[in-house]
Amino acid sequence: MATVLEANTRTDLRKSVSNKLRTDGYVPAVLYGKDTESKPVSVPNITFIKTIREVGRNGIIELDVEGESEKHKVIVHDIQVDPIKDYLVHIDFFEVDLKSEMEADVSVNLQGDAPGEKEGGILSPLLYNVTVRALPTDIPEEIAVDISELGIGDSVQIADLASGKGFEFVNEPEETVVTVLPPEQEKEPEEEQGQEPELVGADEEDGENKSE
Repeated sequence: MATVLEANTRTDLRKSVSNKLRTDGYVPAVLYGKDTESKPVSVPNITFIKTIREVGRNGIIELDVEGESEKHKVIVHDIQVDPIKDYLVHIDFFEVDLKSEMEADVSVNLQGDAPGEKEGGILSPLLYNVTVRALPTDIPEEIAVDISELGIGDSVQIADLASGKGFEFVNEPEETVVTVLPPEQEKEPEEEQGQEPELVGADEEDGENKSE
């Protein structure tokens, strides 16, 4: 059974009102979907955070909007966070059809230690999220990528990842997820080229001195 999250409707969309909502402990949000008309709502900040921890980033939530008899089965499509003050700014709730496949971004979780790092190489993640296609209930919480056998120059591509029973990758097979780069070469200092340039007017001053 999906976790229920209560939401209030929003009619006043002014920035000052949205800021007041955040001050009062709510997060401005929007509910929309393929067959759902966009509707501004707000949800309790703390309750939302607890819900995400419970169901996961791609889990199904039943959004109970005030004044409506039917709950909306949604996933969190996007979360905006203030980069400086680190508070929730806005949330996008996408209403899903549990019988229709959809695309979703899933975070990559690197597991293990790459031997190439111990040899002086530099671990370089290139994809922090990958896109999968699946039924809403089959979207994985994360994609585990084993790096325990990566030496210097080795990499893991999308083609190396195994799709799950209920999902497949949308990314191109040749896309690189993570690689181990060779150690950085120390740059030799550039050789000094020629003498320092003479000051403008130096010759004229010398000539004047000699004529005195």
